[in-house]
Amino acid sequence: MTSASSRRPAIGLVTPVQLAVLALMAGTVQAQQASETPASQTVAQAAPQQDTAPQSGTATTTADGKQALPQVLVTATKRATSLQKTPVSVTAINAQTLEDNHVKSMLDVFNLVPSMQGTGQGDHGIVSITLRGIGNDSAKTEYADPEVALFVDGVFAPRPEGAATMLFDLDGIEVLRGPQGTLWGRNSTVGTINMKTAKPVLRDTSGYVEGGVGNYARMGIKGAVNIPLGDTVAARVAFAHEQHDGYVSYQRPPNISLASQQAAYAAYVAGGGTAVGFQPINTSLFVQGGDKYNAQNQTAARLSFLVKPSDKLRWDVSLEQFADRGTPSMSLMQTPREGEKFWSALIDTAPSLKRDSTSIRSRLEYDLGGMALAYVAGYTHFKGSGTYDQDFGVNVPTSFTTGGPQQADNTVWSKYTSHSHEVTLQSNERQTIDWVLGLYYAAEDNGIRFDIPIMNGTQQGTVNWQGSFIQPKETVDSTAAFGQATWNLTEAFHVTGGLRYTHDDRKNKGGRGWFWAGNAAAPQIPLNPSVDPTIPANGYTAGNINDAHYTGNKTTWLARAAYDLNKTTMVYGSVSTGYKSGGTGDGGLPYGPETLTNYEVGYKATLWDGRMTFNASAYHMKFKDFQFSAPVIVNGNRQFAYSNAEGAKVSGLELETAVLITPDDKLQFSASYTKTKLGQLVASSNDYALPACFDATLGGNCVNVTGNELPHAPKVALQLMYEHNIPLSNGDAVAPRISFHYQSANWLSVFNLGDGDRQKAYSTADIAVRYSSKRNWYADLYVRNVSDEKIKTSAGSAGSYANPIWVAQYAAPRTFGLNAGYNF
Repeated sequence: MTSASSRRPAIGLVTPVQLAVLALMAGTVQAQQASETPASQTVAQAAPQQDTAPQSGTATTTADGKQALPQVLVTATKRATSLQKTPVSVTAINAQTLEDNHVKSMLDVFNLVPSMQGTGQGDHGIVSITLRGIGNDSAKTEYADPEVALFVDGVFAPRPEGAATMLFDLDGIEVLRGPQGTLWGRNSTVGTINMKTAKPVLRDTSGYVEGGVGNYARMGIKGAVNIPLGDTVAARVAFAHEQHDGYVSYQRPPNISLASQQAAYAAYVAGGGTAVGFQPINTSLFVQGGDKYNAQNQTAARLSFLVKPSDKLRWDVSLEQFADRGTPSMSLMQTPREGEKFWSALIDTAPSLKRDSTSIRSRLEYDLGGMALAYVAGYTHFKGSGTYDQDFGVNVPTSFTTGGPQQADNTVWSKYTSHSHEVTLQSNERQTIDWVLGLYYAAEDNGIRFDIPIMNGTQQGTVNWQGSFIQPKETVDSTAAFGQATWNLTEAFHVTGGLRYTHDDRKNKGGRGWFWAGNAAAPQIPLNPSVDPTIPANGYTAGNINDAHYTGNKTTWLARAAYDLNKTTMVYGSVSTGYKSGGTGDGGLPYGPETLTNYEVGYKATLWDGRMTFNASAYHMKFKDFQFSAPVIVNGNRQFAYSNAEGAKVSGLELETAVLITPDDKLQFSASYTKTKLGQLVASSNDYALPACFDATLGGNCVNVTGNELPHAPKVALQLMYEHNIPLSNGDAVAPRISFHYQSANWLSVFNLGDGDRQKAYSTADIAVRYSSKRNWYADLYVRNVSDEKIKTSAGSAGSYANPIWVAQYAAPRTFGLNAGYNF
């Protein structure tokens, strides 16, 4: 039976202190207790896909009848290997763990991986990812690339919208930490995430269906069915829908006396403002109903096929459709306006998201006898639009054209098409030299119109500034050749070397920034989709000419040695390099590539006859020309700019352990320590109220951030998960479980500007209890963020540097719900 929601053992509730004690006790176990290799550690050297339904559960039984942790296979080295025998820092999250933690999107994954952080971004509605202290909060436009590469079934997802899609019907997620450029390709500067979808199974009819409800009017349904189509073909249909109301309530419109409004308007005109005739504030311009910010309404479906005419040939192909009709995440005032609730905002731009994507993924494998040939291909087409209240309602208008201002960030249209192709030839039997060779090609075609109307006071007022960024065609072509080989010098000693050559070609064709020209004859109305800024009579001029062409190449490499201390314990050390392409920004201004060298040592052990795993790694990353990007103001106009910092340094420790305390009790513990330091950089950003530049020749507002800590990099982060099985006399089971997370304080930007720009240390817990029936149905009651912590994930400020008004994006408040399902 195949199911992402199969019955599982239960969990006992204990205090975080008790969990910590258990973790410490587990850590004292000596390696000599694991002198034998459990049968579950035997792994094939090639990378075949499963043809039988996977099994799940807290424990497995080895050949000698002992209970042990289930074997975990990963594909970090482009072949299926045991996690405990793979000399790479990898976190493998199986389907059961995803279910237990109610993972619906990448935002739910971050607490499960050491050194991993992330946040939802408002105006573009994307998810940004930080790993080992390195990320790119501005990787939300057609220009910027992420630092962490995201793959689905080995197919690269180039744009950040890919991280916001639903995670459903997965076999698991692998997070590879550190540069993975040799085997995994572009933009894997500090890590790679590979999501593995559930594959069809031959000669098997099975499936599951689950529905759920919760607070904020949450409703969800998901399911899958495996359909045999003869002895050599199978299909799998999977679907998911999740929706809930927004967390952010609408504040009442401002109640300002008419006399006060008239006085403010008169002062504005007397000070040289445009006289357009007084109007009272139209309170209907402030949103009071409809969809709220931070709402979810997403639907996805996937149709997969497996064709396996012989033991030598296998073809997996899938078609996936995703639709998003939710709303973006609103930045909230960190200190709420007097008399208003924390989860509320004064909104004058109604939220909207409309996104649709279609993806096709294919993997064709052929066993040549001693070698395996594989061809992996993918295609994605995306289109979307959205509206966002970028002024966050932090400043109340004093009249229809004073105070405020009113600012919207509107994606009028956005589209991209990408396709990629990878051919690999590798040894598939254990040899003196295990090797893999590959060729890779990927292409993107991006386009967007992004409008920023800013009006004095309200939407009735006069124009403060307006701009339309129209990029009709931005292309990326990336080609690469790579190879990696492992010399098995003895049964215990293994040396690996790898090389990858990458060539990138990026073009902006016809990109323009159309800015308000201050033409008194032009209509003083907010920029909207019906306004064509290319027509001079509408009052705009081409301020940025973005046509540009960038080419670059880089050779990245890996050197690694691994030594098996015994059959269940190994150590390894590696030196590897990473690379992220340079490019061009607004105005066609170029920026250089980013490179790094990563030094790493690791230890992996399987203890207690397979009932415990203990993995640890230490690393030091040294960056050169670290890329920093942000929206800035140049000559009064807004644009997106890049800088290359002199460098950055990141060092850290990571720990992961799992313990099968009894056949019914499992403890998982992970921890990370991260230390970061930014190199020479003078930075600016429209997202913060910054001081005037210390150097008058630079102009504008800026801060020397040299030596600052990097954002989203808490020094200490801990995650504890405990589960316990309580069998009932009738064969059913009750399964309580708890997940506890702690992290120390961390900055939210490179500016390190004080409490408003910092998330203080916090801890939070999720709890759940599941009732599983022997008749294959179950019910799961859960509470997430039990203590309702207000967790800042990004920040910004408005007003002046001396007296800023701080806003922030926040993780979800406390949520609770009930899921029920049936496996068949």
